[in-house]
Amino acid sequence: MSYGFTNPIAVRATLHCLTGCAIGEVLGLIIGTAAHWNNFVTAVVSIVLAFVFGYALSTRTIHGSGLSWRSALKIALAADTLSITTMELTDTLVVLIIPGAVTAGLSNAVFWVAMIASLTAAFFAAVPVNNYLIKRGRGHALAHAHHH
Repeated sequence: MSYGFTNPIAVRATLHCLTGCAIGEVLGLIIGTAAHWNNFVTAVVSIVLAFVFGYALSTRTIHGSGLSWRSALKIALAADTLSITTMELTDTLVVLIIPGAVTAGLSNAVFWVAMIASLTAAFFAAVPVNNYLIKRGRGHALAHAHHH
C-alpha cells in the first residue's frame, strides 16, 4: 500500500500526540505560573505533563480495544515516545527563540502566539517521524491495530 509522501495515519497519530502534549504543556504552564515557579521548573513540569497526557490519551484509546491497562501502556510507550520527544524538543526550541515568550505570562498575547507557533512547528516536525516509523511497522503502526 503506497501513501505517497505522508501516510494519513501518521498525520492522525501526530494530531493525537499533539493533543496530549498541548494539554500537558498548558496545564504545566498554568500550574507553574500560579505557583510562582521559575521558568526552568515550570518548563520541566510542562514537559513531564506533556508526556503524561500524551501517553494517557493513547493508553486510554488502546485499552478501549480490550487490552489490559498494562499492555495498552506498553504499546503507547512504544508508539508515542519518539513522536512526543520530537514534539517537545521542537516546541521548546521555538519558545526559546521567540523574543519574550519564556517570560510572558498567561495573560500576555506573546505567550499564546508562542504556544500556537511552537505547537504548529512541533506538529510539522513529528509528522515525518511518525510517517517513517509507520512505514517500518513501528510507532503508531503498533497502536493502530488496536484503534476502533
